[in-house]
Formats: sequence, structure tokens, C-alpha cells
Amino acid sequence: MNIEMLQVKLHRATITDANLNYQGSITIDKAILKQANLLVGQKVEIANINNGERFSTYIIEGEANSGTICLNGAAARKAQIGDKVIIMAYAMYNKSELESYFPSVLLLDNNNKVISHKKEL
Repeated sequence: MNIEMLQVKLHRATITDANLNYQGSITIDKAILKQANLLVGQKVEIANINNGERFSTYIIEGEANSGTICLNGAAARKAQIGDKVIIMAYAMYNKSELESYFPSVLLLDNNNKVISHKKEL
């Protein structure tokens, strides 16, 4: 049996831009993607701390070390620039993998720089 569990959480990311006229997705700084082990095209769930909105989309890569967290397309209506969000990715794990399971939790500062990276729930 496989169980869907949290893989990665980017905690308190700051929305830097919103592009309503793009096809749709969330643009995330390439350096953050690399540190979090997230992939372009990967599905993520986003929770807006400011207004309580929750929605899903997929990742596209932003310029490395830019601090970019940009909502595109319809997702751009779910947050405003400056809003704090939690970005979560999930993965399937089997029972044996869960014996040593811990998700990656990256805490971001106001400029979307990683200030801590822990393996914890």
C-alpha cells in the first residue's frame, strides 16, 4: 500500500508578482527549487496565510537567486503581492519508506531566501 505524504514545505514564502495573463502556474526561484528538491511541472498546493485561500497548480522555474515567487494565470487572483504563502508538495511512500520518513521544511525570509532547512513534521 502507498500513502500520500508531505514531501516538501516552503513555509512563509512571499508572493513577489502576479501575472494574470500567463497560462497558469507558480514561478519559483531555481535556487529554491534545487534546495527543496522540487521539479518543474510538479504539482503543488498553496495555502495563502493572509486570506485563507487554498489551491493547486504546477511549478515553473524562475531565475536563480531572484527570490521570485510569482502566481500566474488564474492563480494570480488567489493572492496579492506581499502575501505570505505555504507551498506544499506531496509524494507517495510505501510503508517501509515511512519508517525513516521526514519531509523537508524550508523556512523563507521576507526576500524568499532560505533561512532554515529541516527534516521534520
